Amino acid sequence: MVFAIPFPEIGPELFAFSIAGFEFAIRWYALAYIAGILIGWQIVKSLSSRPALWRNETSPMSREAVEDLLTFIVLGVILGGRIGFVLFYQPAYYLANPVEILFIWQGGMAFHGGLLGVALALVLFARKHGAPLMSAADALAVATPPGLFLGRSANFINGELWGRPTDLPWGVIFPGLRAQDCPGIEGLCARHPSQLYEAVLEGLILGALLLWLAYRKGALKWPGQLTGVFLAGYGTARFIVEFFRQADAQFITPGNPFGHVVRLGEAGVTMGQLLSLPMLALGLVLIALARWGTWTR
Repeated sequence: MVFAIPFPEIGPELFAFSIAGFEFAIRWYALAYIAGILIGWQIVKSLSSRPALWRNETSPMSREAVEDLLTFIVLGVILGGRIGFVLFYQPAYYLANPVEILFIWQGGMAFHGGLLGVALALVLFARKHGAPLMSAADALAVATPPGLFLGRSANFINGELWGRPTDLPWGVIFPGLRAQDCPGIEGLCARHPSQLYEAVLEGLILGALLLWLAYRKGALKWPGQLTGVFLAGYGTARFIVEFFRQADAQFITPGNPFGHVVRLGEAGVTMGQLLSLPMLALGLVLIALARWGTWTR
């Protein structure tokens, strides 16, 4: 290791306090979820209040419907994210310890599960309020990247989901025995700050693209187009970052150090890549269908 960046002196808790002998803590990760959902909700409200952005200059959601949307999305994110983590990443553990599925404060949320949860919540919301499903999905697509940026930044603050070992000058020395367990490396082990790679790609760049398309290029007039852009953009970003991100421990073995779940000789794909490929494919299909006016006829 020639040069590396020490991990900043910041803990996962903003502050902690005691009441009647019980410890309470305000965690960055929880704040990121709350702030991301609230910022996204404000974006949906902004989009819905501008009929000129939409096809036929008609907003797909009433003001009352937008207010109700927040409840649906919160439930979709939390339930879908947790169930997705249990099923995709540690099914055997939680099968043996089912009560711990409820312990969401211990961490363990999967974006792909959260996405499925939000999709189901959106279908239920659209049916309840009679909102056009694809237009409502487009609004949520524009609103999601701020939450991704904050969530990945919180992952970095927590010192979790770090990347593979690297000797690049921006490698970070993450604390903890697991982060420093780098076979073949003597001394301190620097790793890719893959959480920040995702924050930039999925949050800043994808978010800026979606806002530009929505507010400047009239993309909301083609229902489904921005949903497709989001899915394809996230799938591409996550697939790329997985080359630098440390796989989950349960997938890593001495003969499979990169944690590939599908092996192709010496190469392979990780669980994150496997789950992202359908997103990329579906996104491209939605973009094509939107440009053909599938949901505007």
